[in-house]
Amino acid sequence: MGPYLKDVILLAFSAFGGPQAHIAMLFQVMVEKKKYLTEEELIELNALCSILPGPTSTQTITAIGYKRGGIPLALLTLLIWVAPAATAMIGLALLYSQLQAANISLDFLKFLPAAAVGFIAYATIKISEKVVKGAQGWALYVIATAITVFLSVYFSGQSFIAYCFPVLLIIGGFVSSITSPKADLAESRPKLEIKWSAFLLFGVGLMIALGGAYFTTLKSLELFESFYRNGTLVFGGGQVLIPLLQVEFVEAKGFLSDEQFLSGVGLVQAMPGPVFSMSGYIGAMSYQTSTVFDQIMGGIIGVLGIFLPGTFLLFFVVHFWEQLKKIKQVKNSLAGVNATAAGLVCAATIVLYLNSTPFDDISLTITNSLIVLATTGILMTGKIPAPLLIVIALAAGFIF
Repeated sequence: MGPYLKDVILLAFSAFGGPQAHIAMLFQVMVEKKKYLTEEELIELNALCSILPGPTSTQTITAIGYKRGGIPLALLTLLIWVAPAATAMIGLALLYSQLQAANISLDFLKFLPAAAVGFIAYATIKISEKVVKGAQGWALYVIATAITVFLSVYFSGQSFIAYCFPVLLIIGGFVSSITSPKADLAESRPKLEIKWSAFLLFGVGLMIALGGAYFTTLKSLELFESFYRNGTLVFGGGQVLIPLLQVEFVEAKGFLSDEQFLSGVGLVQAMPGPVFSMSGYIGAMSYQTSTVFDQIMGGIIGVLGIFLPGTFLLFFVVHFWEQLKKIKQVKNSLAGVNATAAGLVCAATIVLYLNSTPFDDISLTITNSLIVLATTGILMTGKIPAPLLIVIALAAGFIF
C-alpha cells in the first residue's frame, strides 16, 4: 500500500493537462512501470467511469484504489488525488478576493479570461473530434449549441436555465438509445447482482442537498445542492462541467462575475489534478464578501458537493460492472450524451467569449480575440504546455 500511495501523491502533483493526459499518465505509472493492473483492466475501468457522471480521470484512479484495497484505499486515493489542486484553488480564490477588497489592481489578470476562452475553444475542438459521430451526433451537437447560446443570451440571470442543460444531456442520451439498431436492443440482458448501500448514500446526499436548498435559506446548503446536482448530471469531465458552472453561478445566481469566473478557469489550467477542483475556487468566491472562514468553508462545500455523487455512483456500479457493460442500451446512449455535452462546451466558448470581450473598446476587443486564437492554435500544436501558457498570460498582464 505504501508504494502505491506514494505513486498517487506523485501523480497528484504532476498530472497536468486534463483527463486525456491523466489517463496517459495512469497507463505509464500504474500499468507500465508499477504493474498495479493490466492495460485491459485500466481500459475497462476508464470505460466504466466514462459512462458515469462525474470526473472521469478522478473516478478512474479511485477505481484503481478500490481494485487494490477496497473502499478504504479508494477513499484515501481520492483524497490524495483531489487535495493539492482543490487546496490551491481555494487559496487562489482567497488571494483574489483579498486583493479586490484591498483595492489592489488586478489588471495583471486582464489577459487571463481571453486565454481561458482559448482553452475552452481547444477543448471544444478536441472533444468534438473524439465524440461527435454521424449525422445524428452532429445534429444533437448543433441543437445543443444553439439552445444553450439562446438561453444564455436571452435568459441570462434566470434560475431555471441551470436545470435546462442537464435535461439536454438526458434527452441526447435518450435519442441515441431509442434510435439504436434493433439488433443491438434485442440482445439479452444480463442479470445484475446489485449492492444498494452506496446508492443509498448517494440518495441521502441528494435528499440533503435538495431539501436543504429548498426548505432553508442557508447559503451553504444552496451551494451544496448546486454542486451536488451538477456533479450528478455532468458527463465528460471538467471541460463539460465549466459551462454548467458558469450558467449556475454567474448567470443564474450571480455569485461571481464573468471576469472572476474566467480567471478561475485560466488558473485551474495551471493546476495538476482534476479540473473539477474549480469547484473549490467557485465555492470560496461565492463568499467573497464574507469572512475568510466562510470562504474556506464555501470552497470545501464546493469540493465535497462536486466529487461525492460521482464517488458514490462509482462504488455502487463497480460491483456489477462486468454485467452492466454488456447492456447495449447503456453503450448506445453515451453517443448522444457525449455529442450533446460537446455542444454545451461549444456554446460555452461562444458565450464566454461574448461576455469576456469589451466591445466598447475596439483595441482590447481585437487583442482579446487574438489571444483566444493564439491560445487555441498553440494548444493544437502541443508545443507549449498549458501551465506555461497561463504563466505567459500573467506575465503579459504585468508587462502591459
